[in-house]
Amino acid sequence: MGFNVSFSKKNTERFYLPGQEIKISRGVISQKLFTSDGNDVVLCRARTWVAMLVFAACYCILAARVTYVCLGKGINIDTAVTDELTDEEFLHLQEPVKRADIMDRNGEIIATSLPTVNLGARLKLIRHPKDVAEKLNLIFPDISYEHFVDLLSRKKSYVYLKRNLSPAQQSQVNALGIPGLEFEECEKRIYPHNNLFAHILGNTNIDNKGVSGLEKFMDERLVSSTKPIKLSVDLGIQDAIREELRVGVEHFKAEGAAAILMDVKNGQVLAMVSLPDFDPNKNLKVSDRAMFNFATKGVYEAGSVFKVFNTAMCLDSGKIDVTSRFDTSKPVYFGRARVTDPHGSHKMLTPEDILVESSNIGSTLEIMQVGRQYQREFFQKINMDKPLQDYEIVETAKPLFLSEKRWTDHTMATISYGYGISTTPLHIISAFAAMVNGGIYYQPTLLADNQKEGKRVISTATSEKMRTLLRAVVVRGTGRRANVDGYQVFGKTGTANKLVNGRYDSSKSISTFISGFPASDPKYALLVVFDSPKGLKETFNHTEAGWNAVPTANKIIMAVAPQLNVKADFDLERQKSIVDAAYMQKK
Repeated sequence: MGFNVSFSKKNTERFYLPGQEIKISRGVISQKLFTSDGNDVVLCRARTWVAMLVFAACYCILAARVTYVCLGKGINIDTAVTDELTDEEFLHLQEPVKRADIMDRNGEIIATSLPTVNLGARLKLIRHPKDVAEKLNLIFPDISYEHFVDLLSRKKSYVYLKRNLSPAQQSQVNALGIPGLEFEECEKRIYPHNNLFAHILGNTNIDNKGVSGLEKFMDERLVSSTKPIKLSVDLGIQDAIREELRVGVEHFKAEGAAAILMDVKNGQVLAMVSLPDFDPNKNLKVSDRAMFNFATKGVYEAGSVFKVFNTAMCLDSGKIDVTSRFDTSKPVYFGRARVTDPHGSHKMLTPEDILVESSNIGSTLEIMQVGRQYQREFFQKINMDKPLQDYEIVETAKPLFLSEKRWTDHTMATISYGYGISTTPLHIISAFAAMVNGGIYYQPTLLADNQKEGKRVISTATSEKMRTLLRAVVVRGTGRRANVDGYQVFGKTGTANKLVNGRYDSSKSISTFISGFPASDPKYALLVVFDSPKGLKETFNHTEAGWNAVPTANKIIMAVAPQLNVKADFDLERQKSIVDAAYMQKK
């Protein structure tokens, strides 16, 4: 029996035979991706292309985002986070800046930073600390094996093993191939001239942050700009002064010394030396005295050097003149206290004679014409009552300045010849410059481009008189050993006993010579001070400044005057003697 089944065209479109797959609407997804109609290879290729397109789209999005961030326009720092950062941390986050170089006035680099690396360890990756310590000890013999073991065994995530590796050391560590040892790029501060500018520059710590001297005072400026800082100091002059001062310290067996050379026209410091000193390149523990900057922190009573200020003050007041005469034949009494002269001149002295013979009685008689209130105000005017403002190193001291209640008539007298006010060498030379440069006081500075306005403290006429009087001290007084031919040196000596446990010790003194040159047109002032020099056979066991500070100043002036382009000005008589001597030698 057979069946005859027939289907219309309309039914065949709506009805599917067994095994025939149902087709999915074209509006959703392409049918070829999910059916086996046609070829399996075509189906595989189609699916592969879809996967590739999806991955390509993801990579394009990622690449666009990376490009956007790397160009610096896509970094948004949450203000809540930045508010918690210090200024230094925020600056480093924005743009790490190399520490700027420091140069002398001629452009010679005296402090710079070199790239280097630190060696650290991620302790979780160090499997055998003792083996690693043994290998590192061979590369760094200056660090003990036990210390490396201790560092590598600590319960921390990260430790520093060695800072500032040399390229050879970095290469050796890298060759070990030990997982967990890492290098960190950094900088190391280098001082090419070792001790020469130690007390001016100071130094930095292991993180290259300034901790003393100018490095600390100008730390923010040094890390915020790579433009070098140019100082007023001169490399050659600094070296010449330090060498002569070092020889003087050794020869006179002094505990320490300081020297400052200043341009009297603007207050710029061309050289400043304090001995003993230290090498800022070496992270070694040095004595407290070596770290002590005597030039700016050495507060002491300067003795007869203060007679310069006393005479200038009295002349400027109009109460006395260069022709005034004072009877120094007998002591001056203030109650039980009395003022005497160590050398006992016992005669009538003019202001010039008082400076030449360094008369305490004469200085006292001068100031008695003026009065203690005028004296106190004058010393305040030349900044003897306060630290020097904005001087570019942090190690500066405030003078010991008496209160008005303690400023008695006897105090007035002792201050006139150098006791009663304790101050620093930098204060003294800054005030001295004003006494001889025409009467203008300039704040001292170490920066070559620092042009501060000065203030008038004495008249031009008084300043001219002071140069004449001080020249006489070098020609026929206690400063004779500094009378360098041709340079018209002028100045004043001072020797004061040291205070030890509240009492003056006659066996220890501080000797000072403050000077300038040339007298006809002063350009430079020089201060030399020795702390506790010893008496020698050649000095007849004397320790006064005329025997040590003065001859040292002589050698310094002879060494630096040609470098400063100060031309020697020999008088006609001196020139004639040189010609005659040369003529006789030829004969």
